[in-house]
Amino acid sequence: MPARVYIADASRQLDLKKLINYDPYLDNAIKEEDLEKLRADEMANVIFARQDCMIKEGAALGLDAQKVYLYINANDDFQEKADKKLKAQIEGIVRADPETEQKVIASIAEEQKKAEGGFGYLFG
Repeated sequence: MPARVYIADASRQLDLKKLINYDPYLDNAIKEEDLEKLRADEMANVIFARQDCMIKEGAALGLDAQKVYLYINANDDFQEKADKKLKAQIEGIVRADPETEQKVIASIAEEQKKAEGGFGYLFG
């Protein structure tokens, strides 16, 4: 699955967190009759919480401290829809340039590798 990285102002971090953690099908406030409408809405079914997503602060990555970086690892179909949804809901978000994208992806891969190594050590 291809990964993508988006960049937004740090002031948008809370909006991004809400977006990537929300699953409308788990929202108790949505009534049963509204679920049918939800199922028919293509953009409502772009659910980041069901994908491999994470937000990293720029300073933690050695990048611009005034920015946050959204990592999304998902299939191409989801990525295309996610791109539209992000740009519609998060003001000023842009896809990272290839160099920055690779740096963020490599950093996250290294972090995951270390976490897996630590987990393996515990349960060896």
